[in-house]
Amino acid sequence: MRERDPCWEYCDKLDGNKVRCRFCHKVLNGGISRLKFHLSQIPSKGVNPCTKVKEDAIEKVKSIISAKEEYKEFQLLKRQRVAELSVLPKRAREVPFQSTSLGLPNSPAGTLAAEQSHLLAPEVSNLVPKLSGAGNKSRAASELEAERCIAEFFFENKLDYSIADSVSYQHMLEVLGGVGFRGPSAEVLKDKWLHKLKSEILQKTKEIEKDWVTTGCTILADSWTDNKLKALINFSVSSPLGTFFLKTVDASAHFKTHRGLYDLFDEVIREVGPENVVQIIADKNINYGSIDKLIMQNYNSIFWSPCASFCINSMLDDFSKIDWVNQCICQAQTITRFIYNNKWVLDFMRKSMAGQELVCSGITKSVSDFLTLKSLLRHRSKLKQMFHCAEFSSSSYASRSIPSVDILNDDELWRAVEEIAAVSEPLLRVMRDVSGGKAAIGYIYESMTKVTDSIRTYYIMDEGKCKSFLDIVEQKWQSELHSPLHSAAAFLNPSIQYNPEVKFFSSIKEEFYHVLDKVLTTPDLRQDITAQLHAFRKAQGMFGSNIAKEARNNTSPGMWWEQYGDSAPSLQRAAVRITSQVCSTLTFQRDWDIILQNHNEKRNKLDKEALADQAYVHYNLTLHSEPKTRRKLDGDPIALDGIDMTSPWVEDSDGPILTQWLDRFPSALDSGDLNTRQFGGSIFGPGDNLFGL
Repeated sequence: MRERDPCWEYCDKLDGNKVRCRFCHKVLNGGISRLKFHLSQIPSKGVNPCTKVKEDAIEKVKSIISAKEEYKEFQLLKRQRVAELSVLPKRAREVPFQSTSLGLPNSPAGTLAAEQSHLLAPEVSNLVPKLSGAGNKSRAASELEAERCIAEFFFENKLDYSIADSVSYQHMLEVLGGVGFRGPSAEVLKDKWLHKLKSEILQKTKEIEKDWVTTGCTILADSWTDNKLKALINFSVSSPLGTFFLKTVDASAHFKTHRGLYDLFDEVIREVGPENVVQIIADKNINYGSIDKLIMQNYNSIFWSPCASFCINSMLDDFSKIDWVNQCICQAQTITRFIYNNKWVLDFMRKSMAGQELVCSGITKSVSDFLTLKSLLRHRSKLKQMFHCAEFSSSSYASRSIPSVDILNDDELWRAVEEIAAVSEPLLRVMRDVSGGKAAIGYIYESMTKVTDSIRTYYIMDEGKCKSFLDIVEQKWQSELHSPLHSAAAFLNPSIQYNPEVKFFSSIKEEFYHVLDKVLTTPDLRQDITAQLHAFRKAQGMFGSNIAKEARNNTSPGMWWEQYGDSAPSLQRAAVRITSQVCSTLTFQRDWDIILQNHNEKRNKLDKEALADQAYVHYNLTLHSEPKTRRKLDGDPIALDGIDMTSPWVEDSDGPILTQWLDRFPSALDSGDLNTRQFGGSIFGPGDNLFGL
């Protein structure tokens, strides 16, 4: 629960009970509680006030402290009232409950209920405003805040405005907010709150934009097309302070010529500011007519990079097309389809597995396939017990489960599933690292090297299989994933640069200098850069301080350079901009339906403008709320909460059921937890020809 405290967005958690303020970077002992007094500038508990905290943050923290103190007062009052009840006459407390006395004010039970209601009424009436932080706000202010929450609920969940005018909805609000309380109508939501929330989001993005001068930003572009040659492109902007949705453009006409598509991107670059943009990340479908080269030619300091999530998913997709891997998936789907298409069996499975699910829905089909295979492998023994228990064996489903039981009893099949889980897990780990808006560009090179290391180690006795998987990874890396920015970010990552086992190839250095030449655009910025590079490589000055050394492996590269790179100002500027970027467009789940509504040709101009604003508010509310509410802290960023009931793992098939394992491959390594095996060795070792570098 402590991790959900909203003040965590203003600090970084360190070892023990220490936190670092993100405004003044002061390290405090005592955790989040002392940080609140530090930020609020309230002289208490011997905490020095922050001198760089912003006004809006001060007010927010003060309201949190005030709400907490008021809640403590409320709890004290509640205990006092309960104590008062406990000293009521014994005879009144011991009156037996009689159903006939309900609602009768003159009955003993009714009298006691009335007394309790009278004593506790002030608590109930004050509970909502106190817990919401309303404090001494007027009733009108409290209702306005409630109206805002309702509006955000509508826009974040894409609800139809007409719901606000339904009788049952208003009745629900009266039950929750008291007789006479009414939420905003459909017209108020559309006219007042849509524009108000949009204005607030725009104001918040302007605050984020101020940071781009230092960190730079990345333009994210992902596309959607249909079979009628309609093409839409989503544009978002990402930086260390967060990602925000910019707009959606109907690019159908622009795709007809590469110049038209260039003009579209040129407009977005100018809107964001060419001096702020470090790179553009787009999916493979967008790079029509090699517009990447045209953009990098006209904007010398901007890079065009591939989407890492898209490329990793492409590798997983090719893994699943290998004959014996695909056969494994088909066999395993026989089990899940049988279970998820029979309600009694599904309920029995959930009961046997303490409510856990077998099928895992991932952010892509291939991710779903490998996550579900791993899930089946983990729950195999429980499934076998379920199918062989007396209750199931005596049911009418026992005879229909024979194909599934045969598959569960096929040991060679499950040895092959072990192989698939072991080989795919490193790629899934990379997918987790690059998804969700993380500034992972400084780690993608190292992560991909570990993928190949793990495959080689696992298949050390099987050259054929090793080659089949490595060929896929290396081909995709060279043609789709590798970018000079990846090399430069790896070179500037202190956890890699100062690793004694790492030896950089000359090609990586060449790409680093190429990137550095583009980022440092003027001779003044390049002055004395050789000496600064030498100081960084040799860990001289601030680079060699004990604090900087300790932070190499537990601080993001961008923050590390910002804190400890002052002795090399030009290199620091370049390093912060390079290592602070994301390497994937996969920052949040898109719902293209809401965007397609906006681009329906039958809609008039005003309606389209309203829908565009609605999409803008929806996506940005989703982006800003996801870190707090989307998943638990230990959740999997590449797994979805629900189950896709139309996926091949769930949807029933009319085709023949496969009951024989057609291609048997014994595991090269038969023992140990293949998914948690640790692989050592140099990341960029001598003689290692990974990716042809």
